Amino acid sequence: MTQRALIVGLGIGGMSAAIALTRQGWTPVIIERAPERRKGGYFIGLRDEGKNAAAALGVLDGMEKRTPDHIQFWDVRKNGTRKRIADLTQETNAPIAVLRGDIEEALWHGIKGKVEVRFGTTPVAIVNGATQAQVTLRDESGQEITETYDLVIGADGVRSTVRKLVFGPDEAFFHSVGTMLCAFPLARPVTGFKPGDGLMVADVKRTLTVFPLEGRPSTALFSYRTKNPEKASKKDPLSTLRPIFADLDVGGIISKALEDLSATNDFLFDSVQMVKMPRWSKGRVLLLGDSAWCLTLYSGMGASAGMIGGQVLGEALAACPHDIRAALDMFEARMRPFVLKHQRFIALRSQLFVPSNRVSLWGRRVLWQILLRSRRYLFRKSV
Repeated sequence: MTQRALIVGLGIGGMSAAIALTRQGWTPVIIERAPERRKGGYFIGLRDEGKNAAAALGVLDGMEKRTPDHIQFWDVRKNGTRKRIADLTQETNAPIAVLRGDIEEALWHGIKGKVEVRFGTTPVAIVNGATQAQVTLRDESGQEITETYDLVIGADGVRSTVRKLVFGPDEAFFHSVGTMLCAFPLARPVTGFKPGDGLMVADVKRTLTVFPLEGRPSTALFSYRTKNPEKASKKDPLSTLRPIFADLDVGGIISKALEDLSATNDFLFDSVQMVKMPRWSKGRVLLLGDSAWCLTLYSGMGASAGMIGGQVLGEALAACPHDIRAALDMFEARMRPFVLKHQRFIALRSQLFVPSNRVSLWGRRVLWQILLRSRRYLFRKSV
């Protein structure tokens, strides 16, 4: 008898899991809170682990690649001077630059016509049973229906509804990095810089990073430190960022970027939270991706981890086709060392993006220069 899985969330983790489960003979159903599929999104550097997972899922070749042919990164100082620094995409070992939407588009083509997708639908109750889980779903009209599934996968983001319903409130699992971020596409090139140029305008507790993309506007990433990120995340991003960055407007870079923010609805404005849990599964319910661990944008591994998680889950179910509990245990055993490894360095990596004091600001600039010189040396040795 075919086993059915409910996947909550039409994002990278959810679609990856759907592809992997379909290959194992499962029938996944994806529900998505939004009324339609989201597109676009911010810059992602796809590292080797993510590329390998995308290839295993059969979506890498169909993914739009946006790495410029010639990349230079600049550290722009408050006084207007600039120094070349190591390419930040290469710092994260990410030779492929993509938009989040590029990954989702490729995954979408992997499930389109093969997996049932219901938009405007959310879970409102989940009851774990010995052999199945009962899930009550609510659609846009407010109508509710209860269905049974052999497995429920919560891949619905850092503020997961599945996690709240089955495991507990966000506060029990959130570990704040103490920063806010706002990512969005710029509407125009940065004045005074060439196509393919990236830049950082950094000061203590606040930074603007611009990531270049081939054939698409660059991604702007504002990041700043705050004592109450959750409270800040409920505010309007434009009115929040303007006073924080007002005296850091080198050559109009900040103000022009904020003008572009005011003209778009395609932005992410949120607190940076890791999710830490003793277990990612309970009975017939499993969390995956940001719902389970949230490696944050600073890790450079969030999208990769979502695809890896889907692929590993499929492999675990294939290895234990008649024992869900054993499969979920295998999934955790394989994924947890990977997740812990990358969570361990998130606080340190956040200092590279948002230095918390003058010493960190100075140390970060020295580090970028050392990385740049070492790469120049290695390049000369190779030619």
